[in-house]
Amino acid sequence: MTNTDDTGADSTSFPEDYRSGYVAIIGRPNVGKSTLLNRILGFHLSITSKKPQTTRHRLLGIKTTRTAQAVYIDTPGLHQNYKGAIHRYMNREALTTLQDVDVIVFVVDGLRLTPEDEYAITLLEKCDQPVILVVNKTDKIKDKKLLLPFLENISQRLNFAQVLPVSAAKGSNVLELEKAIEAHLHISPPYYPEEQITDKSDRFLAAELIREKIMRLLGQEVPYATAVEVEAFEEDEKLIKIAAIIWVERDNQKSIIIGHKGQQLKEIGKQARLSMEGLYNKKVFLKLWVKVKDGWSDDERALKSLGYFDEYGA
Repeated sequence: MTNTDDTGADSTSFPEDYRSGYVAIIGRPNVGKSTLLNRILGFHLSITSKKPQTTRHRLLGIKTTRTAQAVYIDTPGLHQNYKGAIHRYMNREALTTLQDVDVIVFVVDGLRLTPEDEYAITLLEKCDQPVILVVNKTDKIKDKKLLLPFLENISQRLNFAQVLPVSAAKGSNVLELEKAIEAHLHISPPYYPEEQITDKSDRFLAAELIREKIMRLLGQEVPYATAVEVEAFEEDEKLIKIAAIIWVERDNQKSIIIGHKGQQLKEIGKQARLSMEGLYNKKVFLKLWVKVKDGWSDDERALKSLGYFDEYGA
């Protein structure tokens, strides 16, 4: 999998003032962090939906240009009041990211600050790294006259390195954001090969694409009770064969995902397969099953078996 950005770095040499570094993208759920990462990369890497807490894992997205390599870390949304092992895991993923990065991009949603935004600001007050504030979804602000007073007010909350109004969905001001980030990276050769765009495996990305379709196609509650486990991933020159299990917590959730005469599961599989074929640039044969694992989302042992907590052994 390669980064097709036409500004890709020369593979033989880098200028002496080349910059590299890690960039955390943080914020409360559903402010557009994953959409922003995808826009920067020019590639649908991080799954998105209109539902909050679509992102569950830290995900590296690597952008290499002729002047810099920025290693973006998309994090689960910071939240305070959710309970359960999976929510503890998601908060830990987000908070751990702040310790080891060079720049922090703090994303808020338009002109609205919530208690979870305030919680994030209290965490950022303890950070030494430069923090760039991104006011996202500005394309949805009807009265643009309200934007400047909001920017002036929020700028007083923290010593932000820069404050930028952005529309990740439309792409407005994203290049300006990238320039601001690059200015805070260290003089260093790139950390990763220029063709690498993520640290995640093809199996992980396949599981995430399946989960994205579940998030988009189903109602408010069922998607949060699902996890996806890829059991088989076999690839040859022309075809990838993937077999995956969709885990749910109760029998009625299994029935909802399967749908009448299997139609819902068939649609999930169809949309996931098409996205995978776009991702891998190859034909995909996808087989899905739905199984019940009672209470998996609040069972750390079950979460570990599904690939959660592995990075920290916690």
